[in-house]
Amino acid sequence: MTHVTKDIERPLGQTEPRRPSRGFVPPARSLILGLGAVAILAVSSAIALRERPFRNPQTSVTATLEVAETVAPPAETAAPAPTAPKSEGPSIIHVNPESAGRGDGVIIIRDPSAVGQNLAIAHLPDQALIEESETGPLPIRAADGRRPVDVYARPWSGARGARVAIVIGGLAVSQTGTQEAIEKLPAEVTLAFAPQGNSIGRWMQAARRKGHEILMQAPLEPFDYPNIDPGRNTLTVDAAPDENVERLRWTLSRTTNYTGVMNYMGARFVADAKAMAPIMAELGKRGLLYLDDGTTARSVAPDMALKDRVPFASGDAIIDAERDRGAILKKLDQLEATARAKGFALGTGSAFDVTVDTVTSWVAEAKKRGIEIVPVSAVTIDPEKG
Repeated sequence: MTHVTKDIERPLGQTEPRRPSRGFVPPARSLILGLGAVAILAVSSAIALRERPFRNPQTSVTATLEVAETVAPPAETAAPAPTAPKSEGPSIIHVNPESAGRGDGVIIIRDPSAVGQNLAIAHLPDQALIEESETGPLPIRAADGRRPVDVYARPWSGARGARVAIVIGGLAVSQTGTQEAIEKLPAEVTLAFAPQGNSIGRWMQAARRKGHEILMQAPLEPFDYPNIDPGRNTLTVDAAPDENVERLRWTLSRTTNYTGVMNYMGARFVADAKAMAPIMAELGKRGLLYLDDGTTARSVAPDMALKDRVPFASGDAIIDAERDRGAILKKLDQLEATARAKGFALGTGSAFDVTVDTVTSWVAEAKKRGIEIVPVSAVTIDPEKG
């Protein structure tokens, strides 16, 4: 029989020789496959570890936590001031455009709990804003231009809604009354201290810890003086300018951490341009605001404040001319109407028990109606801010 040597010559159906098992690969073929696998692995690793152009670079993001400064920021900066809305935790609020331009991709994250007034240190004076004198510390502009009116101001939202500022004066005269006013009145209410009062430094610290913005009341000559006497070191029309400035400085040196001065009486004094000129110049030099309670339409303070770069505010109503809860509520409602009409309103009163209690309850209800209660510094006309 002829021996079949080639598969192609083998008749169909004839038994084939036994093939090796599937797990077996001839040695030469196994070597070739192994070398191929190693080559593929090497190429893949090179691609995975290589930078450009196969892999895009990762953007480096640096998170920084902004913490409020220990004092209120200057007026030129956005309000740390203003009181920020509360949230559950830190939130991204701003992507730094300058850093983004350099490709840094810096994202700034602010902790809501760090925004606003730091009540733990609000009672501590900024030493850069103090000038020592024989009668005590005097407020002064800092070397870098910061003013007490900015540094010691209570932050607010900065919103365009209706705003009402309320100033309650006469603090430090009655120790019990002062304590109750500081404890009961909402922190947004501004407090004014009488220079003849006692323990003003201690009460200032208590008020600032509670978040109140504060003023000093300057006793000015009323009509029918001295039958009606505002008290010690009253500034008078007939006194020499230097004498009135020294009396004002005595008032200013009684404590620290206030944003400005409010008149106490003074209908005659504030109507006399010659008497008011050196006073407004002194306030402008020291970076303080001036609040006119609005009791006389003859006041020359508005024009002089503009000339001497003094932040100025004028009261729309005295809320407790009648010491009756109903009458006070009526005045407060009028302030609300004025605020809705022109954007803001300012009322002044004294630390009588009925005034404190009525203002406290009214403020709580006014907030529910969308009224923002703001410090006096938030409703001033400030010549330095344009």
